Amino acid sequence: MVEAVWYDWWEKCGFFKPDPDSKRPPFTIVIPPPNVTGALHIGHALTNAVQDTIVRWRRMSGYNTLWVPGTDHAGIATQSVVEKKLQRERGVTRHDLGREVFLQEVFKWVDEYGGRICSQLRRMGSSVDWDRCVFTMDERRSVAVLEAFVRMYESGCIYRDNRLVNWDVRLRTAVSDIEVDYIDIPGRTLINVPGYDQPVEFGVLTSFAYPLEDDSGEIVVATTRPETMLGDTAVAVHPQDERYKHLHGKFIVHPVSRRRIPIITDAELVDMTFGTGAVKITPAHDPNDFQVGKRHGLEFINILDDDGNINDNGWEFKGQPRFKARITVVDFLKNAGLYRGILDNPMRLGISSRSKDVIEPLLKPQWWVACGDMAARSCEAVRNGTLEIIPQDFEAVWFRWLENIRDWCISRQLWWGHRIPAYYVTVEGEGLETAGVPGRPSENMRRWVVGRTQEEAEAAAAKEYPGKRFTLQQDEDVLDTWFSSGLFPFSVMGWPQETQDMATFYPGSLLETGHDILFFWVARMVMMGLQLTNQVPFKQVYLHAMVRDAHGKKMSKSLGNVIDPIHVIEGITLQGLHDTLKTGNLDAKEVARASDTQRTDFPDGIEECGTDALRFALVAYTTQARDIN
Repeated sequence: MVEAVWYDWWEKCGFFKPDPDSKRPPFTIVIPPPNVTGALHIGHALTNAVQDTIVRWRRMSGYNTLWVPGTDHAGIATQSVVEKKLQRERGVTRHDLGREVFLQEVFKWVDEYGGRICSQLRRMGSSVDWDRCVFTMDERRSVAVLEAFVRMYESGCIYRDNRLVNWDVRLRTAVSDIEVDYIDIPGRTLINVPGYDQPVEFGVLTSFAYPLEDDSGEIVVATTRPETMLGDTAVAVHPQDERYKHLHGKFIVHPVSRRRIPIITDAELVDMTFGTGAVKITPAHDPNDFQVGKRHGLEFINILDDDGNINDNGWEFKGQPRFKARITVVDFLKNAGLYRGILDNPMRLGISSRSKDVIEPLLKPQWWVACGDMAARSCEAVRNGTLEIIPQDFEAVWFRWLENIRDWCISRQLWWGHRIPAYYVTVEGEGLETAGVPGRPSENMRRWVVGRTQEEAEAAAAKEYPGKRFTLQQDEDVLDTWFSSGLFPFSVMGWPQETQDMATFYPGSLLETGHDILFFWVARMVMMGLQLTNQVPFKQVYLHAMVRDAHGKKMSKSLGNVIDPIHVIEGITLQGLHDTLKTGNLDAKEVARASDTQRTDFPDGIEECGTDALRFALVAYTTQARDIN
C-alpha cells in the first residue's frame, strides 16, 4: 500500500522518465498494449508485475530506462462491444448510424475505458513513462500504419489476390489463420452453432452419386459438407485407380444446376483408399480444392453470401442458412435417388476464436502480406543469436510456426480500425463489366492504387491512366489489428521519422509477455521490424506463465471468469463480483453461468490483499510452471 501514497509524487518528480541526453546504457521495454475492450484482469497484473520488477532493477542498476505504456484499439473486439451496447441501450445498429457517427460512438467508449486501464496500471504501481503513453489509433501511430502499408506494397510485400479466407459468418469479416481454433471430432457429434436454434451435426461422411453424362452409370463421392456440392465444378480420381480409368475425360451432370462437370485425374489430392476414391471438387469453398482448381483451370463458384446463406448459385436452395441447406440438400439427394448413405468420420473443425462460430472458407479478393522471406529472416535471427527467446524451449515452437507460415490476410470487413489506404479506379464512360466492383467477384485487381493520401493515390492513378477521367473509391475495409500492433516497438519511438528516440532507444532491450501471443504478436513484431527497420525490434523475448482461472480455463471476458486486479488489491464482496458481470456484454445465460462459478470459487468474495502482496504472489508463482490456476 506504500505505492498508493508515493506514486503520484514519484511521477510528478519524473522518476519514471529516461534522460534522452544520457550517456548511460539504455534499457528499453514496451508494454504489451492491452485491448481497450474493458478493464485489465489478473493476467495483465502478472505481465506488469514482472515488467515493473525488471524495469526497477535496471533503473537502480544505472541504466537509462524507458518503459512505454499504451493501449490497443482491438478492432473486432471493440466494434463488437460497442455494437452490442448500441443495440441494448438504443436499439440501433451501426448501419442505422452510418460510418462516421458510429466511429464517434466508438471513440467515446474508448475514451472512457482507455482511461480506466491507465488508472488500473497506476494503482498497480507500474513505473511507466506516462508522457509517452500511446494508442494504436492515435495520429502518430496512424501515420506509421499508412507508411508501413505503402512501403510494403511498393516493395511487393503486400499484394491483392482473390483467395480463400477464414470467414467468420457471425462477425461478417475475415480472420487470420491464428484466430482459428481447431477441435477434434471423433465421429457423429451435435454442436451448438451461433445463430441456429438446433445443434448442427458434424463428423459424418455423406456419400452420394453423380450420374454420368452419357447415362452409362454413376460415380459416387463422399463429403462432410453436403451443402457445398452446389459449388462443385469437378470430380477427381487418382490416375492409377483401375476402378475409374474408363471414366478419364468423361463428364457428369450436376443434379441441381444441370451443369456439365468434368472428371479429372489428380494424384496429389486423391487418396485411393479413402472413401470411394472419387473426390468432389469445390474450389471456392475448400483450401485443397482451391489448389486443384488452380492446377486444372476449373471454374470457381461461390455459393454463399457474407451472412452464410446460400446465394443465387444455389438455385432452389437460395436464401437458406448454410447448415439448414446441409439438411435440405441431403433430402434432395434422397428424393432424386442419388443418396448412398453416411459413415462416422473423425475430423477437425475450425472455430473462430472471436465469435465461436464455425469458420467458412470463402473466396474473396483481399489484401495479403507475403510472409515467406520475413519469416525466414525471423528464424535466422534466433538461430544466429540476434534474438534470444526465454525460456529456450519456445524456440522449437517459434521455428515450427514460422517455417510453416502462410501468407497473412490483413483485410477486415469492419469500420473500427485503420482504413486501408488503397483506392479502386473507375474510368469514366466504361461499362460495369469492364470496371468491375471492388470486393466482389467482378473486381479487376489491377485497378487498385495505393497512397498515403488521396492526392497521392490520384497521382498514381493519373500515371496509370494518362489522359483519362476517373473516380477513386477507397477500400471500405480496415487493417487487421495485429498489423498496427506489429509496428508498436518502433511506432512508439516516432517511426517513420528519424527521431532521437529511434536513435537512442530502438531496438528495444526486452519484450516480456505471455507465451500465448508468441504467434499473434511477437512473431509479427519481429517480421515487421526486420522488414521496415532492418533490425529485430528487441534483443530478448521473455515469455511468462499463463494465468488461468481455478479450473484451468484461460481468463476471457466472453467467459465472465476474469478477475480485476483492483478487486484483489482492495477486496470485493460476492455481490460486487456478480454486479461486474452485468456491466459487460454477456447474455443472460452466460451471466447466470459465470455467477454460479463466482459463487463456488469466491463464496465470501475476495479479501483485500494490497498491491505489493498481489505483485509478489504473481511473480513468485510465475517461476513454478507454465500455467497459474
